[in-house]
Amino acid sequence: QVQLVESGGGLVQAGGSLRLSCVASGRTFTDDSMGWSRQAPGKERVIVARLRGTGASAPWYADSVKGRFTISRDNVKNTVYLQMNSLKPDDTGVYYCDVTTPWGASYWGQGTQVTVSS
Repeated sequence: QVQLVESGGGLVQAGGSLRLSCVASGRTFTDDSMGWSRQAPGKERVIVARLRGTGASAPWYADSVKGRFTISRDNVKNTVYLQMNSLKPDDTGVYYCDVTTPWGASYWGQGTQVTVSS
């Protein structure tokens, strides 16, 4: 059974940083794409960063986070990270990690809350 557990969220002032982690278990994730999405209060969930499987192309970022967020993965630890710098109040929301297999099956974590105060 695939499980994804996010951590690292919290309350931070604007301009601060947080590092989110997502530990995955239940399968080998080397060829899977891994990503982060966020859902702001009253809004739809949107993808903010994605990293494809080993040997694939460069990370993808939403325009709103380019230059501030960095996604990375450790295939040995089955973990994907999201380093978030220069945080803004608009970055507030629940952050979810996901894994998508090469054949399109997706798995999601329960989310971690990030709140950025102005």
